[in-house]
Amino acid sequence: MAKHIIKRIVMAALTVTCMGAAAPASANTEVETAELLIKLLQVGRGVISEYQATINDASKGDKGFSGDFVSNQVIERFRKATKIDLSRPATVPQAPLFLAMVESEKEVIDEAQPVINKQGVGFKGIIPAVFARKSGERFYRKTGIRVKLTGTDYRFPSNRPDEFESEVLRIFADTRHPKGQPYSKTTMLDGKPVLRMMDPEYAASTCLSCHGDPKGERDITGAKKEGWHEGDLAGAISIVIPMR
Repeated sequence: MAKHIIKRIVMAALTVTCMGAAAPASANTEVETAELLIKLLQVGRGVISEYQATINDASKGDKGFSGDFVSNQVIERFRKATKIDLSRPATVPQAPLFLAMVESEKEVIDEAQPVINKQGVGFKGIIPAVFARKSGERFYRKTGIRVKLTGTDYRFPSNRPDEFESEVLRIFADTRHPKGQPYSKTTMLDGKPVLRMMDPEYAASTCLSCHGDPKGERDITGAKKEGWHEGDLAGAISIVIPMR
């Protein structure tokens, strides 16, 4: 589908969503909604990871790695992974929320175009973790749904785990917890009922250049490496969805 058509679909859905605060999820759908929003963030982050060399290519100016390109990639990869076609939003009740996430991811890349396309500079700082954090922040402003990366070895202050997240991270670190199994709970937050879900994440080989050995050494971002090994618990994606 042409990118300008996808943009119209995204903006139309956002118009519905942003007329007021996002409608809270119902009891029958909030878990599925949380799982799929997490998947959308993972898919977008995967696009950044796959095109990291392109982003950091100092020899090229305009790389064609635009917000429209990323949103097209996210929608297509999400369709392949879930069988949900966001180019036909009328068929999906949660489409306005899902497309709000796609639009948030698009905006992050659009805003970064001057950096991405700057010649003579290699590392641009546009990495999967930064992309996910900024996308989550924009998505929260659009919908009131919190989505963030968190972990014991957090690097950015807003990724710091709260009490609930710290407890779930301990559960994920317990060898008795099935690897890869999410954790969800209906609870209260700020006096209101919410669904909280966390999906554990594990260090992949591509993570180790910044987060691996030797522990304490400065990586390309200037942060200290954590000394992770492939397969170690790296943290989680945490989501908070208001309930009716």
